[in-house]
Amino acid sequence: MKIISYNVNGIRAAIKKGFIDWLVAADPDVICLQEIKANKDQLDLSIFETVGYSNQYWFSAQKKGYSGVAILCKKKPVNVTYGTGIKSMDFEGRNIRVDFADISVMSLYLPSGTNINRLTYKFEYMDLFKDYIDNLKKDKPNLIICGDYNICHQAIDIHDPVRNKNVSGFLPQEREWMSDFLNSGFIDAFRMLNNKPDQYSWWSYRANSRANNKGWRLDYTLVANPLKKYISRASILSEAIHSDHCPILLKLKSIN
Repeated sequence: MKIISYNVNGIRAAIKKGFIDWLVAADPDVICLQEIKANKDQLDLSIFETVGYSNQYWFSAQKKGYSGVAILCKKKPVNVTYGTGIKSMDFEGRNIRVDFADISVMSLYLPSGTNINRLTYKFEYMDLFKDYIDNLKKDKPNLIICGDYNICHQAIDIHDPVRNKNVSGFLPQEREWMSDFLNSGFIDAFRMLNNKPDQYSWWSYRANSRANNKGWRLDYTLVANPLKKYISRASILSEAIHSDHCPILLKLKSIN
């Protein structure tokens, strides 16, 4: 199975930048999208159906033009879960999951801590999400959580760890939460296979950051421990330029 996760920073804008042609070439079985910034009724869903993704699941924020996640699949899942059922988490459209017979795939858009109020909300969300996943894993042990976590886990994951040590996204509390989350039963698939520095998935639009590769690795495919032996590839697709993020890819060997 080939899974791609992509914070598109607005699906309508990404489409105008060639997203559909890129999707055809990338050819994932499942693509998890974050920050779609659109409602279903604002999109021509047929353009995705035409290229093989007739199974589309969109979970938008209540606030128009903000946040939102989606999952597009070639194969129809046996179940789709919109949100977590926790009201304080779900109104911003940050979580959607599809279940197949032998695997569950989630698209996650963790909040960013752009100011003190949003940072407080982010920490609350992180704690609620950890509890939610601890319970979910009991029923869905073969879980993959793809998405924009808005956290750089280690110094290797950010271009300037010293200057950014007090910036949200690289705060000690955020990094500790990520460590705890991984230790609860997940693998950072990319770092399992790649320990090279300068591997990022987001760049600021300011100061020519992308051209100079002054980036942050905010996007992850976290794979539940029972699936570890099936991980065959995990990579960052930095050539895709529809967003300030780039897509990340996970390939799994057949579980059957």
